[in-house]
Amino acid sequence: MSTGAVPLKKFRTAGKAKGNGGVIFARAGAIASKEVMHIVRDPFTLGLAIGIPFILVLFFGFAIDFEFRDMKIAAYDHDGSRASRELLQNFSSSGYFKITQGERPGMPLFEVESGKAFASLVIPPGFGKTAAKGERASVQVLVDGSDNQKTGIVSGYITGIQLAAARKAAGGQLRNPYELRPRFLYNQTLNTRWFIVPGLIVVVVGLLSILMTALTVAREWENGSMELLLSTPVTPLEVVAGKIAPYVLIGLAGIGLVYSVARIVFGVPFEGSYALFFAACILFISTSLAQGLLISVITRQQQKAMQASMIAGLLPALLLSGFIFPVESMPLFFQYFTVILPPRWFMTIIRTLFLKGNSLSALFIPFMVLLLMNIVFLTAAAKRFKKDVEP
Repeated sequence: MSTGAVPLKKFRTAGKAKGNGGVIFARAGAIASKEVMHIVRDPFTLGLAIGIPFILVLFFGFAIDFEFRDMKIAAYDHDGSRASRELLQNFSSSGYFKITQGERPGMPLFEVESGKAFASLVIPPGFGKTAAKGERASVQVLVDGSDNQKTGIVSGYITGIQLAAARKAAGGQLRNPYELRPRFLYNQTLNTRWFIVPGLIVVVVGLLSILMTALTVAREWENGSMELLLSTPVTPLEVVAGKIAPYVLIGLAGIGLVYSVARIVFGVPFEGSYALFFAACILFISTSLAQGLLISVITRQQQKAMQASMIAGLLPALLLSGFIFPVESMPLFFQYFTVILPPRWFMTIIRTLFLKGNSLSALFIPFMVLLLMNIVFLTAAAKRFKKDVEP
């Protein structure tokens, strides 16, 4: 924000409008127009609000991937039979693993300990003969378990390869007492980016919305222009509404760009209602902006506002919103704690609208919670302004 004096004449003129409603909207509109002028004069704020979400979603949309491919496995084939070679071929052809020859015979842990391979595959002597007799042949797989998430996914890969190898060895006649045929709805190919990119919209837009009002208004407190504004005949509600309105439009423009990236670049489908999507975006953006406004009123310093915004905007959205870790798998305390976090509810709405396309009845609770949070943050920011106007 700039340090120029607030045009008091504009506020006095706005106060002459007929009716209390007209006065409120006129004064809030005057503050909003003043805010627009500051934004136009400050390209950094405009670029932060529109360009950064576009760049971050594009960058992290390609960078974040929960699928693991070409993981190196050190093979120690002590059998050298046709069956052992076919087993290694099954691992290699899956696309998930890259088979390399073990460097130190008799030391299969060497590659895992040194970090040269994620796992070591040890095929014992007599493996082929045992398999040819129709008996159970054992193979040892030593896996680096330091990364729990990666290890769990790799275990699933190995199980799938084991079943495929067993079926091939039995000539396709492998019979189970029952067969499960899962059918994946809404994301049939389990495309990671269809899951990640909508979540990135929540994380990036939420954080930047908080930062926009927290930093720009805190700058006004440091420059002294906010005290001058509060000395004019305006109510705290008018100040809050006028400060937030322009940034809501900027935030919507940023989401529009991010939506284009999701649809065009990453091919994420959108199955829901655009009216619900638009309403949810307005609710979330205005809630985040009000949260940032409250932070700026409390801190009044850009450095403190930056730190508080990162804590309030980044960590909850990244770790407790369901972006990476499902809320249902969290300890019971944190499941209840996430109820008070706006990103958790917007995450549910936006992923549902992109992939499932449910109606308002299915999203009624997330919408109502977001609306309640919106009212709470706006009211808290207005009351805090009121304390500054009337100490």
